[in-house]
Amino acid sequence: MNIAQHIERVCRQMPEQIALVFEERSSTYRDLNASANRMANLLRSLGIGLGDRVALLLPNTPAFVIAYLGAMKIGAIAVTLNVMLKPAELTVMLTDCGAPLLITTAELAAGLQRDKLPDLRQVVIAEGDPGADASLDELLSQNSAEAEAIELTVNTPAVIVYTSGTTGGPKGAVLSHGNVIANMQAKNDYLGTQSDDRLLLFLPLFHCFGQNAILNNALNAGATVVLQRRFDATLAIEAVIRERITMFNAVPTVYARLLALKTDIRALETVRLFLSAGAPMSATLAEHWWQVYNKPIHEGYGLTESSPFATYNHHQRYKLGSVGTPIAGVDIRIVDAEGNELPPGERGEILIRGHNVMLGYWNRPEATAQAIRDGWLHTGDVGLHDDEGYLYVVDRLKDVVIVAGFNVYPTEVEDVLYGHPAVAEAAIYGVPDEIQGEIVKAKIVVKPGHAVSAEELRLFCRERLANYKVPRIVEIVDSLPKNPTGKILKRVLRDTKTSIQYT
Repeated sequence: MNIAQHIERVCRQMPEQIALVFEERSSTYRDLNASANRMANLLRSLGIGLGDRVALLLPNTPAFVIAYLGAMKIGAIAVTLNVMLKPAELTVMLTDCGAPLLITTAELAAGLQRDKLPDLRQVVIAEGDPGADASLDELLSQNSAEAEAIELTVNTPAVIVYTSGTTGGPKGAVLSHGNVIANMQAKNDYLGTQSDDRLLLFLPLFHCFGQNAILNNALNAGATVVLQRRFDATLAIEAVIRERITMFNAVPTVYARLLALKTDIRALETVRLFLSAGAPMSATLAEHWWQVYNKPIHEGYGLTESSPFATYNHHQRYKLGSVGTPIAGVDIRIVDAEGNELPPGERGEILIRGHNVMLGYWNRPEATAQAIRDGWLHTGDVGLHDDEGYLYVVDRLKDVVIVAGFNVYPTEVEDVLYGHPAVAEAAIYGVPDEIQGEIVKAKIVVKPGHAVSAEELRLFCRERLANYKVPRIVEIVDSLPKNPTGKILKRVLRDTKTSIQYT
């Protein structure tokens, strides 16, 4: 098996079928496969082989798709990195994965801390002036368009996607070829994806949702992907109309934005399925959408560590507010703090078992052992299921804040704040937001004899963190609630309403 074999199969069956549309330029499956073959041969010429890491720091462009598929063909591991991260954050991840090769843009390469990356042997530029680095286009043109995906095992690592949990820093979730293939095939089966479907992809390809649930789902079915660099409501609606999109995948914030803009129902008439994942969707938003557009938003549930999907709310048996039932080959349990399985209607931690569960965290055996116990992935999410097995996600055990589908690790932000000379104590947590789902809030205790404004602290964070991690709300307080051992009680903070906020 090999993830890249799906485009080879479609290329044999329908070579002239349109695979990719980007900025109104189209590529057939023949074109895409040939480009992926050139990439595979290029990687080999650069000394990359089975198990070597190829870091991709790329926006949503055809270069990402080609580099990803080329890496899959030769059994290299694609490390897909968040383009919004700051140089210091990227250094941590590139050091951890030990990638000898990075494919990126000239703009993103300019900020790299190369002197701190001894394993990084070469940087290849896919967009912009390469300067002293190599040009991806030039290198590809020098390589043959003939290649074939090698046979791999179900447990051969395919991708490393960095995610943040509640203990330690960012961790690289290792997904196998078996994980990804089983997940995309299950999604194809549930959604009925066909070669005449057209999927709009504006969610980031570095994220598991865009990568597996949209890109691989579409390519496996021989469907067409209409790729956009990022979400822009106007451009997205224009693309839906122009390209006659049939499947629309997004996070809840996108649907909230479209509702706020009062998007004309006629603009969405070609869409047969609306899907949402990446963050919890409020029942109010889901119900409002259904009332306005006369079609439900089908939620799925999962996480990076589950490739990502574990459940899906069926379009044949849809239940409002539920994230559905387990996909084929996946089991879900709800357990109490002692690990005892709970009956329908009782809340507990959601556990996942199946072909979708990651191999583990890269270089983190202890974190892997904590996350996967007796074959069950402990999600840290709280949920319940009804008598028909439909899952409802009701809360999170973890303190991770989900901002528009992106995870924000509180300790990481707190560590930055503690680097400010005026900060004595800091607590980061999420508060509900109608557009983003959640936003980051900080409560700060200032050191005696010091003074600092909320805006100063936000600027301090903005210089060191990706924008979505920067606290939107900063509140200066006299003290923070703590338990007898001195641990800050974030539960109390979340439950406390204050009248003074600095934004």
